[in-house]
Amino acid sequence: MNKGLALLYAIAGSVLLACIGYFMAVGRPWLAVLFSVLSLFFIGSGFIVKAKQRRKRS
Repeated sequence: MNKGLALLYAIAGSVLLACIGYFMAVGRPWLAVLFSVLSLFFIGSGFIVKAKQRRKRS
């Protein structure tokens, strides 16, 4: 994975995790659960993209 794409995934994943904390603090548990699921899928998609690019190189 190139550095730009990795940086994008890192920043977006951090923002999603920060949103979870925000919605927990504000008292909106459903939005916190929604962003938890979204962050899991997004972080997982980063691992999938990295694995596909690694396979393509070899």
